Amino acid sequence: MSRFLRIVLPALVIVVWLAIASVGGPYFGKISEVSTNDQTSFLPASADATKVQERSSEFRQESGAPAIIVLERDAGMSSSDLTAAKDLATQLGDRDDVEAVSPVIPSEDGDAVEIVATLTTAADTGDAVEAIRADVDDALPSGVSGYVTGPAGFTADLTEAFAGIDGLLLGVALAAVFVILIIVYRSPLLPILVLGTATFALCASILVVWWLAKADIVTVNGQVQGILSILVIGAATDYALLYTARFREALRDHRTGWGATKAALRGSLEPILASGGTVIVGVLCLLLSDLNSNKALGPVAAIGIAFSLLAALSLLPALLLGFRRAAFWPLRPAYGSAHPVLTGPDARGVWARVGRLVARRSRVVWIVCTVGLLAMGTGLVGLKADGVPQSDLVIGASQARDGQDVLADHFPGGSGSPAQVIGSERDLDALVDAVTGVDGVDGVVAAAKDAPSGTVPVAGDSASSGAAAPTASRGDVLLEATLSDPADSDAAEQTVRDLRTAVERVDPGAIVGGVTATAVDTNDTGIRDRTLIIPVVLVVILLILMLLLRSVVAPLVLIGSVIVSFAAALGVGALVFDHVFHFPGADPSVPLYSFVFLVALGVDYNIFLMTRVREEALRHGPHEGVLRGLGVTGGVITSAGVVLAATFAALGVIPILFLVQIAFVVAFGVLLDTIVVRSLLVPAIAYDLGRRAWWPSRLSRANHHM
Repeated sequence: MSRFLRIVLPALVIVVWLAIASVGGPYFGKISEVSTNDQTSFLPASADATKVQERSSEFRQESGAPAIIVLERDAGMSSSDLTAAKDLATQLGDRDDVEAVSPVIPSEDGDAVEIVATLTTAADTGDAVEAIRADVDDALPSGVSGYVTGPAGFTADLTEAFAGIDGLLLGVALAAVFVILIIVYRSPLLPILVLGTATFALCASILVVWWLAKADIVTVNGQVQGILSILVIGAATDYALLYTARFREALRDHRTGWGATKAALRGSLEPILASGGTVIVGVLCLLLSDLNSNKALGPVAAIGIAFSLLAALSLLPALLLGFRRAAFWPLRPAYGSAHPVLTGPDARGVWARVGRLVARRSRVVWIVCTVGLLAMGTGLVGLKADGVPQSDLVIGASQARDGQDVLADHFPGGSGSPAQVIGSERDLDALVDAVTGVDGVDGVVAAAKDAPSGTVPVAGDSASSGAAAPTASRGDVLLEATLSDPADSDAAEQTVRDLRTAVERVDPGAIVGGVTATAVDTNDTGIRDRTLIIPVVLVVILLILMLLLRSVVAPLVLIGSVIVSFAAALGVGALVFDHVFHFPGADPSVPLYSFVFLVALGVDYNIFLMTRVREEALRHGPHEGVLRGLGVTGGVITSAGVVLAATFAALGVIPILFLVQIAFVVAFGVLLDTIVVRSLLVPAIAYDLGRRAWWPSRLSRANHHM
C-alpha cells in the first residue's frame, strides 16, 4: 500500500468517527425524550392488564395518572385543617395539568383526608407531581403532614431516581475505568485513546437508538438506557484492551506502525468478532421475551455491542497507528526487544506462577474451584425473585412510599388504585356480586361518563340512586374495585388473582386490569421469559463455541464453567441481598439479565483465552499451549474483567433496586469469572484433558508439536 493511503486511510477513519460523535453527542441529553417508565407499556398485548388499559377510555373520559394527596394530623383534623384541604383541592383543580379533582374525603378515624387529582393525558407526570407537591407544602397548616402518592407519585419518584442516568452514571463509569487503565498501563495517553474509542461508540449507539425509539421501533426505559451506557463503555474498553495488547506485542516484531497494525488486526480480529458476536446473539435472545422491556433491551444492547466492535476495530487501530509507540509512553515497546518468557523455569510474574500451579496440580485446582463455586451457589436456595412491591423500587427516600403507608393507616390500602373489571353488561349484577364476594375488596363502583365523579355506585342500597347509569361499550361495562390492601402488596396481588377466578365463573370473557393486575401480569410474564430464554441462550452460545473452536469437548467445558460461575454469583448475591442489604426480594428479570450478561460476557473471556490456547497448541502442543495462552492473555483479560466489573458496579449509583442488584451480581460475577474461572478453572480442566479437550478436531489426534 502506498504511503499516501497509509496516511489518508486512518485519517479518514478518525474524521468519520469524529463526525458521528459530533452528531450523536447531543443525543446524550435527549434520550429521556423517547423513554418511558410506565410499567403497562412494557406488557404484551395479550395480557389482561394491557387489554383493560386499551379499553378503559371507552367507559370514561381519557385522563392521565391519578395523584393521591393525603393530609394527616395525629391528634385529628380540625375544622380549619378541613377548610385548608378544600382550598387546596380548589387550587389543584385550577391547574392546567390536572383533569379533575375529587372532593375532600375524610377518614373514618378523623385523622386524615384524601384528595385524588387526576392528571391530564398531556401532562408530564414528573413535572406535574413536583408542582403539586410544592402546592401541598405551601398549603399545609402547622402540624399537618402532607404527601403526594398513588400511581402518579410513584412514577414521579421513579423518574427522579433515574435522573442521574445521563450524567452521574456515565461520569462514575468513565472515571472508574480511567483510573484502572492508568494503573494497568502506567501511561497518560493510552487510557484517553481507549476511553475515547468507547465514548465514540456510545455516541453512535445512542444516536441510532434514539431514532429507533422515536419511530416506535424499540421501547426504551430508564433501565434499558442505563444498561446500554454501561454495556458499551465496558465492552468497547474490553475489545480495545485486547487489540492494544496485540498491538504492543506486534510493535516488538515490526519496525513500522503499519506492519504492527496489520499483525495486531490479524491476531485480534477473530477473537474480538467472535466475542462480540456471541454477546450480540446472546442479547438478541431477549427478543423471545413477552415483556416489551426485555424485548427492547435485546436490539438496543446488540446495537451497542456492534458499535463497540466497530470502534475497537477501526477507530482505535487508526489512533494507535497515528501515535505508534508514543501511545505507550513512558513504557514504549522497542522494536526487536524480547517478548516476555511465558513458560518454563525462566518465566517470571504472576501468570508464570499460576501456570506452574496449573501444570503441577491441574486436577486438584479444578476440583477445588468447582467445589468452591458450587458452595457459593447454595445461596440460590434463598433467592426471592418473583417481584417486589412498586413502593420498594426506589432505594432511599420516597414521598410516594411514605404517603402510601399513611394512606393505608387511615383508608382502604388500595384507594386511588382500584382493580378494574371489564365484563358483560347483561351479567352486571352477577359480576358485582362476584367482585364484592372476594376477600380483600372494600367496595365497587361502575364507570359512567355521565356522572360528575366519573363513577356510579352499583352495590348495596346506593346502587339505584342517581340519574347516571354505568357506561356500556360493545356490550361491556367497567367496574372499579377498591382493594383493602395497598395496591403493590402481596395481599392485593392475591386479591386480583381471586378476582380473576371469581369473575371468570360468571363471564368467561371478563378481564381484570389496573395497577395491581399490571404488577401480577408483569411478574408472571417475567418468570415465563426467564424459564424460556435461559436455556435458549445456553444452546445458542454452545453452538457458536463449537463452530469457533472446532471442538465439542472444550465448548461443553466453557459452558459448564460459566453456568457454575453464574450460579455462584447469583447465590452470593441472594445472600448479600437478604442478610446484608435486607432487600425485599428481586424482580424476575434480575436473574435473567444477570444470566444473559454473565454468560455472554463470561464466554467472552473464555473465547479470548481459548482461541489463543488453540493458536499456541497448534505450534507447541496442547499442554504447552494452555500455559502459553494463559501467560499471554492473563494480564489483558484480568484488566478487561476489572474494567467491566467497575463499569457495571457504576450502575449502583442509580437508586433503583433492580439496577443495584444487577450491578452487584454482574460485577461480582465478572470478577469471579476473571479471577477464578478463566485464570484457574478452565486452564486446569483444559490441561488435565490435554488433547481430549479438542475432540473431534485434528488437534485432538496430534501427538507431536504442529
